[in-house]
Amino acid sequence: MLRSVIISGPPAIGKTTVAKGLAEEFSLKHLSGGDILKELAEEEGFSSKGDDWWDTQDGMNFLDKRKTNPEFDKKVDQKLQEYFHQGNVVITSYTLPWLVNDGIKLWLSGSFENSAKRMKTRDKVTELAALEVVKKRFDENKKIYKSLYNFEFGEDLSVFDKIINTDDLNAEEVLDIAKTTVRELL
Repeated sequence: MLRSVIISGPPAIGKTTVAKGLAEEFSLKHLSGGDILKELAEEEGFSSKGDDWWDTQDGMNFLDKRKTNPEFDKKVDQKLQEYFHQGNVVITSYTLPWLVNDGIKLWLSGSFENSAKRMKTRDKVTELAALEVVKKRFDENKKIYKSLYNFEFGEDLSVFDKIINTDDLNAEEVLDIAKTTVRELL
């Protein structure tokens, strides 16, 4: 059984792209903490369709609601831990690297401006609008996770096996580094 892999990092840094590439390369199942959180959002009456839903006003409204009810995030994290321990999975998650002790953990780093450029292209929004969304999502998630689990999202990176700075790399180069890292750590 292959160990599970976790990809984490700030919003719009390329986590999903890397996770899907690793899943294909190593014949792993791909799961996203965001997808499970979207299921909970739908249960609350939000329409969470599309990969870029988090960056919409509706997604931001759900983020505000999450701040008042930590059970949303705790349910997602419990489910992700279950999948993680079953093995043979690559998971994108903001929190899981701090909640489990094993597996392969990769952090994708980069500037807010880099993330905003990705979001601008992906979501067809202005770079300024994307920058505002990226910063807000990062700051709000950081507060939520500090409150829930008492870790410093984006600051305490000691739990990661590899930190990949994406600023001067294209998606293929980031994925190649991630693949090499996973091969070395197996």
